[in-house]
Order: sequence, then structure tokens, then C-alpha cells
Amino acid sequence: MNAPATDQLPVVVIGAGPVGLAAAAHLVERGLEPLVLEAGPSAGSAVRDWAHVRLFSPWAEVTDAAAEKLLAPTGWVRPDGAAYPTGGDWAEHYLQPLADALGDKVRYGTTVTGVARAGRDRIVDADRDEQPYTVHLRTADGREERLAAHAVIDASGTWTIPSPMGADGLPALGERSAADHIAYRIPDLRDPSARTRYAGRRTAVIGSGASAFTALAHLADLAEDEPGTHAVWLLRRAIGANTYGGGEADQLPARGALGLRAKAAVEAGHASAVTGFRTRAVERDGEQLVLVAEDGRRLDPVDEVIVLTGLRPDLSFLSEVRLGLDERLQAPTALAPLIDPNIHSCGTVYPHGVNELSHPDNGIYLVGMKSYGRAPTFLAMTGYEQVRSIAAALAGDQEAAERVELVLPETGVCSGGGLLDATETPRGDDAGGCCTTPAATLQIGVGMPAAGTGGC
Repeated sequence: MNAPATDQLPVVVIGAGPVGLAAAAHLVERGLEPLVLEAGPSAGSAVRDWAHVRLFSPWAEVTDAAAEKLLAPTGWVRPDGAAYPTGGDWAEHYLQPLADALGDKVRYGTTVTGVARAGRDRIVDADRDEQPYTVHLRTADGREERLAAHAVIDASGTWTIPSPMGADGLPALGERSAADHIAYRIPDLRDPSARTRYAGRRTAVIGSGASAFTALAHLADLAEDEPGTHAVWLLRRAIGANTYGGGEADQLPARGALGLRAKAAVEAGHASAVTGFRTRAVERDGEQLVLVAEDGRRLDPVDEVIVLTGLRPDLSFLSEVRLGLDERLQAPTALAPLIDPNIHSCGTVYPHGVNELSHPDNGIYLVGMKSYGRAPTFLAMTGYEQVRSIAAALAGDQEAAERVELVLPETGVCSGGGLLDATETPRGDDAGGCCTTPAATLQIGVGMPAAGTGGC
């Protein structure tokens, strides 16, 4: 029996997060067959890990147009476009219904362990471009399978690999052995076990982004009810005019309010800032930990450590495909200059698509948060534009693939979640932004991530 033509095979999408599911919706709209492989038990598994974090972006900016078309026949109605969802809201009221609408095009409990050209490792040139992709996977019950694919869209995000506390990008000395007192996510202090873990204790918070702001604000709230609760905020840089964001002048009030909450925590004495601290080691002191800086400084003992220093892409299962990645950001080479966090915020990143996301091996794409590598400036809106362009290219519509169909807000929110209550509304008319990595990085405007699942 002859093998099917490569273009008759499905397009495998890795990750059933916001961008992975949007990719599937655009492929369906183009008459192509997607197969979404999700490591978790449900859609948006990574997003559900930060269900308690509120996005900076409203509902109107965190849903995809093709996805809404796919959802319409099911009776789905988008929630109030001006309201700000939590990660839990996003997963329950949008991502899961979208996955359900895709039906058997989504497989759960399926972890991708490798991607390659069929019968060709990364060294072999002969007939390489004519070969389909082979996707190796492991099911929830431990079985191993292989699938043939016309193309592969990796929307698995970065949620599974939080960056360590070491200033050199590697784990600090003793960090692994102290893992029982270290967390790499924003704690949900509504959970009794988490509340007990941090109440009345000294906690070091490492990081300078929206995720750290969120953790500081939550710990400050806890300190109001639980005497003795204190945060030690470690920053690698000095405190300057931009440390807390734009404050009241921020064109995204939810983001500005978050920075002000962190500042208030310091001013109220619920948190103390330690600047220029680049962690070298973690030492045990009984049941407490002592953090040691590269310059030899030693902090007074703390009970817990929350490390919020960013996320990284898992490239291990892509070792046999030829990727063109920037040596610093681990983002596609053509995309990296457009998203360099030393230059850009998410609102200044130019909308981009298939041209910037292509690699030496044709037909494989990193999208969503994973396409940004270690850059934290990702917008969900940007991810939706990425997969619209890629779907058009795979369908042979190059004109549409190269056409920019996204207009970004002048100031987009880059990462971190908001602290607005569900009933609160930002001031002004320009509270646009994105969402995506939750404040825990993510994705997410948000800093959002993905755990073997597709994050933003």
C-alpha cells in the first residue's frame, strides 16, 4: 500500500492552550486537518495552573476570530468583552468549549517526545524536504506511538521550565536540595495549604516583573491578617524610576495598579527590598534557608523562597529537526530582533507571521509563547496572528500569509496578571493589551506558560 501524499496528512499541533487551539481553528477554516496533542487531561492545562491569576487584558482581546466562528454553532457566547478573566475563567469559558467544538481533533494525555523528518535525522540532506514529519508520542498509559504529519505547529509554551534562581542562569548551589522550601509559581493563598505555608513566615521573592509584583501584593494581603508574615524582595538591579512600572501614569491601569500594590507592600513594611542581589547559593540553616549572593552577602534566614525569574522553552524533543534559533533568546532568528526585551515591550512588537517563524526545515513552526523563547513580551493577540498566517501558508494562500491583519494596542501589557476584582474596571478607554503569560512569568500580557500543554 502506498503511503498517503504528505499534504494529505494532518497538521500536528502540540499543545491545547490558547494559541494551539486557535491554530486548529484556523486550519479547520482553511479546510486542513489538525490533530492537537495535549499532554494534560484537559484544554489549557497550563493555564489552569494559574487559575487564580487575573489577566491584564479583557475578554475582547483574548479570544481568536476563527475560534469564535467555530464556537458559534455550539451556542457559545463570549463573556462581557470589557471584563477581565482569570486563568480559570479563560480555561473554563473559552478554551475547553473550543476544544470540545474541535471534538476528536484534540487528544489529551498525549506527550510529544520527539519530532523528526521520517527516516532522516538532522544530518541527512537526501530527499529531506519531501519527507513527512514523524511525531513520537507517549500516551497517558505509557504506550509509545508514531504519527505522520504534513507539518508541525509547536504551541507547547514555556510553562514546564521555570528559570532557576542562580544569577548565571543555572541552579544556585544547593537549590535542588532545598526544593521542599522553594516554589516557582505565584502561590494561591486562598488555598488553605498554601496559606499555612506562608502565613507568619519570612519568604524571599526573587524577580522583578509582574509575577513578583503579584506575589508581593498577595503576601502583603496575608500579612494584614497573619502577623509575622514578611517578604524579602530580591532584585538583581537597583530600584529606579521604572521598577514599579508606570503607576498611575500607566496607560494600562490594571498593570499600573499592580506595580503600585508592590510599592505599597514595601512602604508599609510588609516587604523589604534587597537590591543588587545575584544569588549564588542556598544553604540550610535548620528548617530555614540562607541565600548567598555572588558578592558574598548573606541574607538573614527565610522560611520559604518564591522564584519568579522567567520561563524557558523545552527544545529537547526537537533535537532532530533543523531549527534556526537566536543564540540569546532561543527564538526564531528572524523574529528575535523584533521581540528583544532590551528594546521592545509587547506593544512595540511588530505583528509577524510565517516569514519570521520559518526554519531551515520547512513546515515546522514554534508559535505562541514558545516562539518568543526567553523573551517575556508575548501577547495572545500576537499568537493568534501568527497561526492565522501559518494556516494560510499551509493552505497555499501566500498573499494572505504575508498580509498583516492585526493592529496592536499602542501599549500592550507584557506579562503578569492583574489584581482587579471581577467587578472592577480599569480607568480610561485605552486599557488594551493582551494576555498571555500569567503574572507568573505569562503569557502570559500576561505571563502565561504551558506545561506540556500549549500555553499562550
